[in-house]
Amino acid sequence: MPPFERADNSSQIVSFVLGAYGDLGNLRYLYSPIIIFSYLVIICVNVLLITTICMERSLHEPMYLFICSLFVNELYGSTAVLPCLISQMFSDTHEISFAYCFLQIFCLYTYVSVEYWNLVAMAYDRYVSICHPLQYHVIMSSGRVCGIILLVWLCPFIQFTITYCLTVRLRFCGNFIDKVYCDLHLVNRLACSVSNVDDIYILVVGVVSITVPLIPISFSYLKIVAVCLRSSRETRLKAVRTCSPHVVSLVNLSFGSLFEIIQAGSPMTHVPAAFHIVLSVYLMVFQPLLNPVLYGLSLSKIRNMCVNLLLRRPKFLWKNLDKLDVAW
Repeated sequence: MPPFERADNSSQIVSFVLGAYGDLGNLRYLYSPIIIFSYLVIICVNVLLITTICMERSLHEPMYLFICSLFVNELYGSTAVLPCLISQMFSDTHEISFAYCFLQIFCLYTYVSVEYWNLVAMAYDRYVSICHPLQYHVIMSSGRVCGIILLVWLCPFIQFTITYCLTVRLRFCGNFIDKVYCDLHLVNRLACSVSNVDDIYILVVGVVSITVPLIPISFSYLKIVAVCLRSSRETRLKAVRTCSPHVVSLVNLSFGSLFEIIQAGSPMTHVPAAFHIVLSVYLMVFQPLLNPVLYGLSLSKIRNMCVNLLLRRPKFLWKNLDKLDVAW
């Protein structure tokens, strides 16, 4: 029986134990620098891209604003997990406080939901751009774009606040979580009064939050394909060039979400600890690393603006140094 697995019904749980680190052993010295390096890259690259889009007025277009929202969400999601994961790698107890555990759960679930709805907004933007190019700027007005971004962030927060309140009020008779971070489905199993209905409800909410956004995305791409089939080769190439990063990001996000559902729905005791951790952090590491590559490097406009932003400050400093030398 894992340590701290059960507790007295009369006592109140003040912390949880993350049990997936138990069999890691010396692998922590391999994983730690990889995760630290990945997190630093995520922070630096996403901050650079967000700054570039915010500072360059030529990038204040719907497509780039949705991409900027996506980058902000990558920072939000990765920061909810990776700093805690790094500290747990060097910990002997692997404990996490009750409050921080539920904060992490809330951040993780809203991160995934915002990611999907952000991709819905981007699919709609591509649909309007390709299927209604002459009306694009009328349909995608600045007010509508701001409203869409607000809904992308607001709806997941409202949705998971309700689920969060239903779980946090429960009384827990155990505090052992077989994962490297807090998971709503696993925490719910530790409740003293947990029922199959509650367990199924939480799992269904997670599945619905993933599958429902796929409906408008599929509709948008069916319309885009229909238009491309009867359009010129140039239009088809433009559609492939602008939509392919979106499709790759969606597929990667879906695979990561599938891994999470599998881990939540079935015990992972038969899975090696090393592979268990890889599956757990896949969504929080690969998605925030992949999106900047897809949108920051593949889109030449953003790439060139990033280079200009990085070179602008050194040039400014060199000009001032030259002036100082002349004055001296």
